[in-house]
Amino acid sequence: MVHSIKKLLKSNYLFTFGVVICLGWILAAILAPLIAPYDPLAQDLAMRFKPPSADHWFGTDDFGRDIFSRVIYGGRYSLLAGCLTVVIAGVIGTFYGAIAGYVGGWLDNVMMRFSEMILSFPSLVLAMIINAVMGSSLFNTMFALVIVSWPTYARLMRSVVLSVKENEYVVASEAMGASKLRILMLEIIPNSISSVLIMATTDVGNKILMFSTLSFLGLGSAPPTPEWGMMVSDGVNNFSKFWIAGFPGLAIFTMAVGANFIGDGLRDLLDPKLRTQF
Repeated sequence: MVHSIKKLLKSNYLFTFGVVICLGWILAAILAPLIAPYDPLAQDLAMRFKPPSADHWFGTDDFGRDIFSRVIYGGRYSLLAGCLTVVIAGVIGTFYGAIAGYVGGWLDNVMMRFSEMILSFPSLVLAMIINAVMGSSLFNTMFALVIVSWPTYARLMRSVVLSVKENEYVVASEAMGASKLRILMLEIIPNSISSVLIMATTDVGNKILMFSTLSFLGLGSAPPTPEWGMMVSDGVNNFSKFWIAGFPGLAIFTMAVGANFIGDGLRDLLDPKLRTQF
């Protein structure tokens, strides 16, 4: 696998570009106290609305706060929300869909109808309703995103499991008297997880966009938290000052594109039809 990834990095430039972008933002978020030249919450009204310069690389906002520092620190919230949401929703959806697909029968019908009920609502609208009811906070926003996201993983996992459970090694395990739990954990899920991993990698960018959208609408982190979506929202009221919304918007765009490049590369690596290339 390590050899395949190295070969993929050399042969797929978009995958390599995506890895560089995502690792760059992750490292910037981790090392924010060392990279950011200013306190992201410090206000200096005498420096408000300053355009990009040598002192403030990304300019300043309506409170005189350094936008470069806020973008670097904002990655901690946006990346955490996007990645953690995908991990939690992916784990829930993986086990939910695996159980439904493997057990089958009436349990499969009941479980899938429940997931379809959630999917019948537009994701953003449902997330807005949940967040509005629970209140605006980072935890509540992530909770709302998990609620609207896990059914997609569940349906994907179920569709893969329906095919995998007919393979000979699963039938052989059942014939040898292995328990359903053992077969599910050691045979079904490990051989079905690749599709979920590809989807999860691509979905990180989508969840960052959705989290930023909720923050843009005032349903995300509470001010003055330096979060990318909220910073874009601040820029709408000062549209002539392009740097206020432009740089955090560029951060959202690059992270989403990088995650999608990684997802496409992993698809090429894990797809059995393309795996021989690596």
